[in-house]
Amino acid sequence: MFSPRDVKGDDMLSIRRKFIAPALALAALGLGATAGHAQQGGIPMASLPISASGDARAPYAWTDFCKRTPAECRVETGEPERVEMTPKLWKSIVAINSRTNREIEAVTDDDHWGVVDRWDIPTDGKGDCEDYALLKRKRLAEAGVPRRAMPMTVVIDEENAGHAVLMIRTDRGDFILDNKRNAILPWSQTGYVYVKRESQYRTGWTSLGGAQTPTVASVR
Repeated sequence: MFSPRDVKGDDMLSIRRKFIAPALALAALGLGATAGHAQQGGIPMASLPISASGDARAPYAWTDFCKRTPAECRVETGEPERVEMTPKLWKSIVAINSRTNREIEAVTDDDHWGVVDRWDIPTDGKGDCEDYALLKRKRLAEAGVPRRAMPMTVVIDEENAGHAVLMIRTDRGDFILDNKRNAILPWSQTGYVYVKRESQYRTGWTSLGGAQTPTVASVR
């Protein structure tokens, strides 16, 4: 979850009004829920990569996290922006996503730390959405996946609330690792409104302009 100050700065009301369109309207543009289900070599094909649209304000708790653990936020521009999605990588992503979802106990930052919002690696086995995503990224980086290709991402979820996920940018599109489900979905199949993600060019964040698709998949 996020503090109101994180969503207010990105004018979430404007994003909701402008981008949460009826499913039929999106389907007419080729962005409906059936997009991205094709598979190649057992790996789902994502839709087109999601586009960034300028700078965005970083979540304030992310800024605090970066002061405490700068190595987790450093952008190495020598690393690739996207990775090749091989069967081996797909297997690693699925395994780490499921393992992390299983091992971490979901608790709010208020119950965990006594604060509205705190980002951290959940070394004590407890955390909320961003903590799951940070641990997944750490584990994947340790497995050899370039950190630059795994930006932390902020969305509006099916409950109309702020939510953090991990995006993996690949040659087959952008995929989402989520603590709400074990399935690894193309970004266009989550049903989320995409607000912003970490920049791949500097330490900071970039806007995703409210990109959205209508259906939240129920598969777990």
